[in-house]
Amino acid sequence: MTKKALVVDNDFFFVEFLTELLEQREYEVIKAYDGKEGISKLEEGLVDIIFVDLIMPKIDGRQFIQFTRKKYPDGRFPIVTHSGSIIEQLDKLKEIGADYFIAKGPLEKMTNQINELLDRIQKQPYPPPPGEDLFEPENIFPRQDTAKLIEALNFHRGINDCIGVGFIVVDRDTKIMSVNALALDLLEEPMEEILNQPVLSIFSKEERSVVIGTLKGIAQKPDQKRLSFSATIKSKNIMTIVSPLVISDKVAGWILVLEDMEQWEGQA
Repeated sequence: MTKKALVVDNDFFFVEFLTELLEQREYEVIKAYDGKEGISKLEEGLVDIIFVDLIMPKIDGRQFIQFTRKKYPDGRFPIVTHSGSIIEQLDKLKEIGADYFIAKGPLEKMTNQINELLDRIQKQPYPPPPGEDLFEPENIFPRQDTAKLIEALNFHRGINDCIGVGFIVVDRDTKIMSVNALALDLLEEPMEEILNQPVLSIFSKEERSVVIGTLKGIAQKPDQKRLSFSATIKSKNIMTIVSPLVISDKVAGWILVLEDMEQWEGQA
């Protein structure tokens, strides 16, 4: 039976590099260029191994790994994180949730490391042996710019988790790219059941036409900045405020802010 590998990375050339190595070992390689596409590919069928970058647009590597672990708790496939920021996060690797970590470096050195890793996995597919999870090229040191980028990303994750409203980030195809903790509480759903699902799925059938009209209204006239409507979600009266997600002067999706109106009334 053909082994399958899923490679998730927004770097086209690195995807091709990994694909060549894996195909030499007779893997069928499934390619995805961000975490959102990776989730879609994974939902089409499980694989034998996953390679995933950490820093990607839309759904990043951390979210992808978290989703995979929760969605497929019995999945006995190793997850390998490869990233140019591994060295700057050595004290945080356990929080990421992968089985193996490969620091990106010169491709000729990475070729040997990846082949060594695949040899180990062939001998002991899952779980990985303790203390044998990190592969890093020699003469690579922490970089100040990368460390600052990681610090900025962690800062924004902290804001997302602590902000006093629920919010959902929706892609142009109307699928959910990000959702914060308070929104999950309001929806009473775990993250793995929400991420990459159509945003319409969180609303009742009777309210979906209003949602579609609001999304269209924002997309057609993003200068409006916001439109709102009231919806009933899990028996709660939720005020939903929709704003355009603008990146590089283009509408890339929507941001939905969710507020429990009964909770506000109780605090008034």
